Amino acid sequence: MKKFCLLAIVIFVQVATIVAQEPTSQYKEKEVFRSEDVIFRQIDAHTWVGNGHLIANESLYLIEGNERAILIDAGKKIADLDKIVASITDKPVTLVATHVHSDHTGEPIHYFPVIYLNAADTVNVPGTMPNYKGEIRYLKDGEMIDLGGRRIEVVFTPGHTPGSTTFIDKEKGYGFSGDAFGSGNLLLGTDFSTLLATCEKMEGLMKKYKLTHLYPGHYMGTNIETPKRISDMRQMSIDMLAGKVKGEKTERGMMGLDHVLNMHGVRINYGEKQLK
Repeated sequence: MKKFCLLAIVIFVQVATIVAQEPTSQYKEKEVFRSEDVIFRQIDAHTWVGNGHLIANESLYLIEGNERAILIDAGKKIADLDKIVASITDKPVTLVATHVHSDHTGEPIHYFPVIYLNAADTVNVPGTMPNYKGEIRYLKDGEMIDLGGRRIEVVFTPGHTPGSTTFIDKEKGYGFSGDAFGSGNLLLGTDFSTLLATCEKMEGLMKKYKLTHLYPGHYMGTNIETPKRISDMRQMSIDMLAGKVKGEKTERGMMGLDHVLNMHGVRINYGEKQLK
């Protein structure tokens, strides 16, 4: 019992620390739904963001086309999420995941018979969604999800996890990146070489398609991922790999990361094994 209580305290402190490091919530989007578990706000006529309350405003996004819709991530614990989504859109909804962590593929995934994810994140499935009875299907890098009059491109962006994935809407000029770029506080689960390649890839796509921003996995209303932030993280990765900069040692935190590099208003949390 003592061990359990100690573990609970440690987890609470870690989560509280992440929340404290995030910017203050300040939403400009109109609220369209509220329950004890989630608040949905409208980004534009056919796009909504939902925010849970358990882990740094964990975010999920409902993207609607003329024929169907996708729900990007499902949050940590949201009762009747399928019914909530159905009250916002009358289109059939398919669940897709930016990555497999419990604040994005938590209990609400059980409301959906199928989930699409990057196969590289199946390593996290046993620990995060072991009891999921639905069908797991796999996304392909570069594939287009046709919603009818609206097409969403799948872009693999590993770094936070091996299978982190971003979804971009070239026509709208924005995308949805989950925790790939950290919402201002990246937990680097792979290594800096992987993050560098991902930043270079996304930097090129944002320039090519004139994307103005990416909505993150912990949206606070003001912390969108901009081309400058991606560029800054690319340079931070280059400098870390070259030994030009060094992060500070911290207490062992979430995902076992015990160092932090804080530059350009961005925190990258990492461990010794990420230095490659």
